[in-house]
Amino acid sequence: MRVSYGAAAAIADVSLEIKKGEIAVIVGPNGAGKTTLINALAGLHPVDAGTVRIDGQELNRVSPHRYCEQGIALVPEGRRLFTGLTVKENLELGAYRRAAKARRVQSMDEVCTIFPVLREKLGAPAGTLSGGQQQMLAIARALMARPRLLLLDEPSLGLAPGIVVEMFRVIRTINASGVAVLLVEQNVAGALAIARRAYVLEEGRIVAEGAPRELASQPHIRRAYLGLN
Repeated sequence: MRVSYGAAAAIADVSLEIKKGEIAVIVGPNGAGKTTLINALAGLHPVDAGTVRIDGQELNRVSPHRYCEQGIALVPEGRRLFTGLTVKENLELGAYRRAAKARRVQSMDEVCTIFPVLREKLGAPAGTLSGGQQQMLAIARALMARPRLLLLDEPSLGLAPGIVVEMFRVIRTINASGVAVLLVEQNVAGALAIARRAYVLEEGRIVAEGAPRELASQPHIRRAYLGLN
């Protein structure tokens, strides 16, 4: 895959695979292209070369909203909630897919079971929630689309350590329900602890990949890319 901003390539010759029902993580330094890559996989940035496929279905030539129809949902960095709308209204906006809309009530109950605090806050404006609660809402909104692949861009950013631990637990719970997860995350240790596969991205290229334990066992990878001693 190749993704560019004008004449400059942000992603070059990247190839990755997320298998059904697994958690994969992309780590790397700031400016490596992690957000660009995950946005391209969500259909928010055009791909110059290469293909994006889900279950063999090529998505390059379809409109971005069709990515969601094929079962891909993104939780963007910064959450991007509609802060003036209620928690319930934000959740309902996530269920705009035809298949998801038909199961909206069931989905609402499921996400409120995963995030009990949201059930208590359904009538509250999203902007009144704490940072951790807003991140929960952003993830829950994506789950309302009933995705097969959930893309998470820096879900722990700006959260207190205790909330980060809970966030990773929730990601595992979501994955255990059958949803594949691709995670871009600054908390390398936490992300590697829950992932089955890891990719190290630098300057728009995959420079290492494999099982998290294998990557973390290589001293130069630990120091240069994973921020681990």
